[in-house]
Amino acid sequence: MLLVVPVDKEAPRGRLILPQAQVLRDLLDHGCVSVVAKDTELRDALAMLREPPALVVTDSQAFARVVELVPEHVPVTGFSVVFARHEGDLVEAVRGAFGIERLRCGDRVLMAEACTHHPIEQDIARVKIPAWLRAHTGAALEFDVTRGHDFPADLSPWKLVVHCGSCMGNRREMLARQQAARRQGVPMTNFGLTIAWSLGIFERALSPFPEALEAAREARAAERARS
Repeated sequence: MLLVVPVDKEAPRGRLILPQAQVLRDLLDHGCVSVVAKDTELRDALAMLREPPALVVTDSQAFARVVELVPEHVPVTGFSVVFARHEGDLVEAVRGAFGIERLRCGDRVLMAEACTHHPIEQDIARVKIPAWLRAHTGAALEFDVTRGHDFPADLSPWKLVVHCGSCMGNRREMLARQQAARRQGVPMTNFGLTIAWSLGIFERALSPFPEALEAAREARAAERARS
């Protein structure tokens, strides 16, 4: 397994973030050989391997660089996508991502974080994902951010909810939030899935998860039928 771990301004000094540490520990528990490299050393890491890795898991912010370098037949996903499955319902999050294509100028998007970390100047929820979504949709979207347990009971003001991987939350809470969004008819997806969608690599990011990939294809066919 090859794990791609960028070291940038958002990376905490002297340690890995929780999703990276938990994925690495899970691989060790299951007897996997793990190679860890920064995105800037990915090309060299791939060249050193005698065989292609069985799976590449990357920080979702490095998706573009990773899919450019990793051979097409090698499954690629993101830590955030892994946690969408581990902490919640990945299939539901996949279906929610199709709400991105229905966004129009002036629509509000809720960025929901499970933790209360101190945001930096290039924060993923406040800067990077809003920029990717505006570029992809071409729409002047408005964004609101909630943190920790401050998830709104009423989601009607928003056309889309984009949630973090919830590494600091728990599965029960994440499933409850997804159920609330579904009940209110507001599509809800995940940070990593949103990035993959915006970059045009949505199905590639789902390649390790057949059930989620099939759900994406069914949802896409349904969207085409409606249009």
